[in-house]
Amino acid sequence: MRAAKIGGIVVAVYVVLVIVFESLLGYYQPEQPGGTMTITVADGNARVVARLTDDEGNLYVAANHWPRAWYRTALENPVMDVSFDGETKPYRAVLLVGDEYDRVNEANSLGFVFKLLTGFPPREIMRLDPA
Repeated sequence: MRAAKIGGIVVAVYVVLVIVFESLLGYYQPEQPGGTMTITVADGNARVVARLTDDEGNLYVAANHWPRAWYRTALENPVMDVSFDGETKPYRAVLLVGDEYDRVNEANSLGFVFKLLTGFPPREIMRLDPA
């Protein structure tokens, strides 16, 4: 009984830690020069997200967190505005699957600590093609 109680407390503390981390990350929207971009999806929701690329210069965005309203909106309407380096351009999001997903995911891998702090959400990646 005591071990179950301690286990429950540990799980509850971990869940609260993930919620606090995700909330602070969403609230402060950290921008890193050269490493982030702002996407504005069809419903007007704008988010600062990590800018991912590959060796061929393709642009990608990943849904790395549990809060992902922008991702669900992009699945329904894949046209979005993307801003970085002082420019805003329209793009069409294409959900990655198979080999391309594996290649981009591996090239832009997430560290264990990040995964731990975000509660190990499933990662989805979209390629952003100029519209």
